[in-house]
Amino acid sequence: MTIELFVKMVLDRWNGSITNWNKHLDALTDEQLQKEVAPGKNRGIYLLGHMIAVHDDMLILLDMGERLYPGLTEPFLKMADKEATELPTIPELRSYWQKQCEVLAEKFRALQPQDWFAKHTAVSAEDFAQELHRNKLNIIITRTSHLQYHTGQLVLLK
Repeated sequence: MTIELFVKMVLDRWNGSITNWNKHLDALTDEQLQKEVAPGKNRGIYLLGHMIAVHDDMLILLDMGERLYPGLTEPFLKMADKEATELPTIPELRSYWQKQCEVLAEKFRALQPQDWFAKHTAVSAEDFAQELHRNKLNIIITRTSHLQYHTGQLVLLK
């Protein structure tokens, strides 16, 4: 029961954070997502694309398949906001986000609780043997914190 409890606690926080992000995202117009969260800072469109790209990488890290949107890596992970000359539209990004959340939720439901304690793909078997905390569940913990951080920025667009 302990493993199931730990996994449930982490996934409940993950799901709650996704719900919170969606609440704030849905309350914003496409025009509001074009604004900067503060002068000289990221725009909402960039935050949305960034979150999709980061969560896309989770598919690789968790060994759950290939990225859904590999074209978002360059403009939203490797470049700063306003560096890319062409971005998907906000309606496209909203659609990608929704699809990404559905795919991740489906993949997460397919894992057994003990599977969450297996190594993620960014750690070698040798290193994992010495650092068991570098597991799939830890990826969810760090990505939940990341999502919460950017949700705080999203709120500033209202």
